[in-house]
Amino acid sequence: MTSAPHGEGAAGPGFWDGSASRVALLDSAVLCFARTGFHATTTRDITAAVGLSPGALYVHFPSKEAVLFEIARTGHRRALDALRAQPDDGDSRAHLRRLVVALVTWHARHHTLARVCQYELAALEPEHLATVLELRQEFTDVMRAAVERGARAGVFDVPDVNRAVRAVMSLGIDLVRWYRLDGADPPATMGEVYADLALRMVGAPGD
Repeated sequence: MTSAPHGEGAAGPGFWDGSASRVALLDSAVLCFARTGFHATTTRDITAAVGLSPGALYVHFPSKEAVLFEIARTGHRRALDALRAQPDDGDSRAHLRRLVVALVTWHARHHTLARVCQYELAALEPEHLATVLELRQEFTDVMRAAVERGARAGVFDVPDVNRAVRAVMSLGIDLVRWYRLDGADPPATMGEVYADLALRMVGAPGD
């Protein structure tokens, strides 16, 4: 068995739970789904890329859809963990900046996986989609709470909190369509730049 290549596709050590074969299959599936889409990818495509037999996938997953669900569920959980890890010291502006930096940096660093998480969800079974949508709502809840508090304190000038939150979230996620790790701006730089933009969007420009 060979491992899926790291960098543009593989999530990196410790991202997935399970055996080496399971991890390799998930990394391979991310690359395959990102390149050709869920429906055009076969289980043979996923297993062949890591030197496994076509039936090897079913040792770890009941179906190709279950692989996509694991990718989407784990990807959303890891990104949500990155947001929740940001300290809140009572400074609404600083807190929102940290949240946006974390959101953007994570999605830039894991842009291939995140692209699958964002754009292949229509292939999920209804109960699996519902689970992922609940996780997505938690992202919105975290960001909305930060913006609402800043608005109440007069730190942010936001006529419509919900619209502002949607705009900030879109700003932080949409980059997965075009971002490349070998581009001019590394993930951390993207995070800082987009945080400045987000603060301007909520009426709290940078220093």
